[in-house]
Amino acid sequence: MGFEELQTGVVISSPFLWAREAAAGETEGRKRRPVAVALRLARPGGDAVVLLPTTTQPPARERNAVEVPETEKQRAGLDTSVRCWIMLDEFNTDIIGKSYYLEPEPPLGVFSRAFFAPVARRFVGHVKAARKVDRR
Repeated sequence: MGFEELQTGVVISSPFLWAREAAAGETEGRKRRPVAVALRLARPGGDAVVLLPTTTQPPARERNAVEVPETEKQRAGLDTSVRCWIMLDEFNTDIIGKSYYLEPEPPLGVFSRAFFAPVARRFVGHVKAARKVDRR
């Protein structure tokens, strides 16, 4: 993968750092997990990406999450044998080409625009309440 492939809806593997881990002083994600590129933002020092984690752990009722349908799990290269959610109340940001965490590996897959556009809009609508971990 070239970094030009990191566009909205693309799913990659990344060591996502949860906000609770960062608050406890951790600096590295505990494991690589599928993350969705929510946004790619042009910046003078390098394009920034906003990454949303996926999880197979059912989110607590108060969490902001979207369950991924079977067809979308297939498109995104996710395990279709388990339920999966995109978490919208936590995100990581990073700079393409300057990151220690983004690798030029092939993406796992890509969500359809019909599925992911409303997900991204929902995230943007609630971004101020979301927990951010800046990986730059």
